[in-house]
Amino acid sequence: MSVSGPGRKPARVALWLVGATALYNLVEAGVSVGAGLEARSIALVGFGLDSLIELAAAVVLLWRLLAEARGGLAQQVESRERKARLFVGVTFLALAVYVVVQGVLVLLGAKHPEESLVGIVLAALSLVIMPLLAWAKLRTASRLGSEALRAEAKETVACAWLSLALLAGLVLNALAGWWWADPVAALVMVPWLVREGVEGVRGEEREEAD
Repeated sequence: MSVSGPGRKPARVALWLVGATALYNLVEAGVSVGAGLEARSIALVGFGLDSLIELAAAVVLLWRLLAEARGGLAQQVESRERKARLFVGVTFLALAVYVVVQGVLVLLGAKHPEESLVGIVLAALSLVIMPLLAWAKLRTASRLGSEALRAEAKETVACAWLSLALLAGLVLNALAGWWWADPVAALVMVPWLVREGVEGVRGEEREEAD
């Protein structure tokens, strides 16, 4: 049985939203890594690596959404849904590891990062764009009934919080020399990231058990 016509419209909207997220993450990764290397900022380089993790999650989710947008069989859509949800859960855990490692490296690093105007502008842009994308994806996930899209939207929320932490750290470093503010703010997010990741992985395990 194929997916019905009314369900295809939300799937197409989701495709556009996830595609826009993937494109922005690609640009964000390149700019972050370049600016981070120039400013010797582990936080900025790490932010770029985080963008690559999110890009990978978005690509996998696009693969799932294409099946529904093209009117694929319901079984095929459900199979891709489970795999996408599992992958997004794993990327949440990878993101948590990145935040811990990056935070510890910054706190223990002998060399403190230099000021980065490019990093400040990028973090500010991400702080505006990511919440809007997350809100739109959460609404579409409810219409589509996709837990994978909902999980990926939460990863976009995490990116927004990381953008806030990065912006605060870069600004406080530039104005007050508080280089440690960025990693401390990011580390506060770790319990939430782990919870979301474990939930995604366990959700797939429960479905396999059933």
